[in-house]
Amino acid sequence: MYYLYILKSLKDDGYYIGETENIIKRIKDHNSGKTKSIKHRIPFRLKYTEEFITKTECRKKEIFLKKNYQERKKLLISLGFDIK
Repeated sequence: MYYLYILKSLKDDGYYIGETENIIKRIKDHNSGKTKSIKHRIPFRLKYTEEFITKTECRKKEIFLKKNYQERKKLLISLGFDIK
């Protein structure tokens, strides 16, 4: 299984969207600072996951959310993010 996930930064209330095969390990990596681009925003809390059978499907959904502002905004608002 592959997972699309959304994390919430408890430091700045921002979000991070990613995909992985091992969700538990990936969240631990994020919260231990192993992801350099967002380590200044730790700690993170998992807010959303979606399962996919193939990596291709998962990656397509990730790209869709990252490129489609209206759909991303709708999902983030439903998760309780304060999106202006």
